[in-house]
Parts: sequence; C-alpha cells; structure tokens
Amino acid sequence: MLGSALGVAFLGFAFTIAIGSPLLDTIGMGRLLGGSGVCFVLGTLIVVFAGNIAHGPAIYDVVWAGMVITGIGWGLVETVINPLAATLYPEEKTARLNLVHAYWPFGIIVGGLIGLGLGRLDLNWQAKLSVVLIPATVVVIGCLTTKFPRTERVEAGISTGETFREMLKPAFVLWFFCMFLTAASELAPGQWVDMALTRTVHFHGIWLLIYVSGLMYVMRHFAGPMAHKLSPVGLLWVSCLLARADSCCSAWRTRL
Repeated sequence: MLGSALGVAFLGFAFTIAIGSPLLDTIGMGRLLGGSGVCFVLGTLIVVFAGNIAHGPAIYDVVWAGMVITGIGWGLVETVINPLAATLYPEEKTARLNLVHAYWPFGIIVGGLIGLGLGRLDLNWQAKLSVVLIPATVVVIGCLTTKFPRTERVEAGISTGETFREMLKPAFVLWFFCMFLTAASELAPGQWVDMALTRTVHFHGIWLLIYVSGLMYVMRHFAGPMAHKLSPVGLLWVSCLLARADSCCSAWRTRL
C-alpha cells in the first residue's frame, strides 16, 4: 500500500504534462509554475492530515488523493522548466537543459540526506514529509515576484496546430515510445528502493538512491560537451549500451 501510494504520484505527473503542455502559452509559465507550488503544499497537507480527515480504510484513499495532487505539482514543474530553459538560453539549449536536469538528482541527494538526518531525530513521518512545504512555499513566492517570458514557440510565430502536426511524424512517435519506456524504468522504481531494501536486507536503501543520484548529477554536468561531440542521438546510443551492459552484469551476478 505504501509503494502504491508513493507511485501514484506519477499518474498525476503524466496527465499534467499531457494536458498542461498545450496550455502552457494560454495560461502562462509563471502561473503554472506557481500552481505547482500550491499543489505541493496542498497535496502534502492532505497526506499529513489524512488521519484527521478520514478514519479506517478511507485514510488510504485520502493519502492516495494527496499524492495525486503532489504528482500534479511535479508535472507542472516539468511542463514549465524545459521550455523555460530553452527560451532563456536559445543558443545553449542542450547544455542548459542538461544542467536543469542535473539538479533533479541533486534534489534527491539533498532530500535523502535531510531524510536521514530527520530520521536520527526520531521525528514522525508527518514531520519529515512537511519539509516539502518549505521549497514549495519558496516557489510560490518566487513566481509572484518574477516576470516570465513567452515561450520560444510563440516568439518564433509557430502555431499550436503546427506543433501538433510535428507530433504525427514517425520519428517523433518513435522517440515518444522510447522515452515512455525510459521514464517508466527510471522514475517509478526509485520510489521503492528504500522501502524494498530496508525491509528485505535491512540496508538503508536511501543510501543507494543517493549514490545513484550522485552519479546522475555528475554525469549530467558533462553531458552537454559530450552531446556536442557525439550528437544527442549518439549520446543516447552510448547510454543505452552502458545500461544494457549493466543489466547483463546484474543478471549474470544474480545467477551466480
């Protein structure tokens, strides 16, 4: 039940990106990013006070709803941050987008270390989860005081219809399914790492999550120059080879 509640955030995440992206220019990047902070605050408070809102088995449904709202907030961040980076740095898109995504695993590292520190203070889970309210509030305040540009698409005079027509091209459809599988294997299993390892082998799985996120953070800082030398497709190809080699090694060690 815990793994299911944690994983359902990805449902809100996926639907929000699909729905929010076409509405990005209509609503505005500032409003959507500010809305992400509101969703994080609201979703976290619902989960924290689920025991006061409902009783018995209904508590799980409240937690589930709170995690979906949190996932919507996450999806709004993802909806805005990529076009925002591309708009602010039109001549350095690849390098800047790599840096933006480097700070996603960096956030996992910081959050993991904070979680471990709070664990030593013997605080309840509600207090640990409430830490999310701090950065969420900062995001809301920041969006209220910041002027956001129009997206690169609007500045270039490209219509929404043209954008959707590009989505029908075979190459785009191929990339979509590739990224769909990549995201499914990268994101959701990470929610289970600590819980699975802690309960099965009595090892704090959060350390493994921090270690893997550290590797991602370092490599993404170097991904920009590598992408220019290999091309983005070439870099993805090399990464797939490394991932495949790692899977084969893990399977071989498991048989042993």
